[in-house]
Amino acid sequence: MRAIEILLTEDNPADILLTEEAFEEADFPHRLHVARDGVEALTFLRREENGELPTPDVILLDLNMPRLSGLELLDILKEDPQLQHIPVIVLTTSRAEEDVWRSYKLHANAYIPKPVSIGEFVEVIRSLGNFWFSVAALPSGPR
Repeated sequence: MRAIEILLTEDNPADILLTEEAFEEADFPHRLHVARDGVEALTFLRREENGELPTPDVILLDLNMPRLSGLELLDILKEDPQLQHIPVIVLTTSRAEEDVWRSYKLHANAYIPKPVSIGEFVEVIRSLGNFWFSVAALPSGPR
């Protein structure tokens, strides 16, 4: 099984570390790339600084980020013919009904509120891995 390419868009250093640790504990082949805001994510996705960067198989998207919010980034991604095929999973602390609605209206593939405990967070990551990387078929790139 090839390593799954994951782009984590997250500005909180503690949440980045927790996500990295959760993926390690989930124990499936992956490469986790981190963008600390929406602008960094677009630079990564459009390969503006490094043409050799992989296209992620999935994007984990926090909503509350500086410079370009998660919702703004989601809107840009789903309008871009080169990027709109990438599944976007909103993984955020927000449990606001408005954020859930707006995310799905912008074509998020899933909305997952971040669990409070580390154990629950690891279980969410493990479940994500099982579904998105073992059960679901992912596109290999734009057509």
